[in-house]
Amino acid sequence: MTLTHFVVLGAVLFCIGLYGALTKRNAVAILMSIEIMLNAVNITLIAFSFFNHVKPYANLLTGQIFAIFIITVAAAEAALALAMIIAIYRKRQTVDVGEIDMLKW
Repeated sequence: MTLTHFVVLGAVLFCIGLYGALTKRNAVAILMSIEIMLNAVNITLIAFSFFNHVKPYANLLTGQIFAIFIITVAAAEAALALAMIIAIYRKRQTVDVGEIDMLKW
C-alpha cells in the first residue's frame, strides 16, 4: 500500500460525504455526511504523516496530532448539532432542512 492508495481513499470518502451533504434533506443524514468528510481528512493526514520521509520531520507525529484534534472537534460538533436538531424537532416536528427556514420560531 502506498500513499496514493490512501489519498484516493480519502478523496473518494470526501466526495461521498460531500454528495451526501449536498443532496440529503434530513438533518441527521447531513450530519453523518459531514462526519464522513472529516474522517476522510483524518485518513489523508495520517497517511501523509506516516509516509513523511523528510529527515528532520520524519519522527514528528503532526498528522496524528491533527487527527486527534479533528476527532475532538467532530465529537463536539456532533453533540451540538444533535442538540440543535432535537430542539428543532420538538418545535417544528420535522428534521427536513427544507422546512427549517426561519431563524426565529
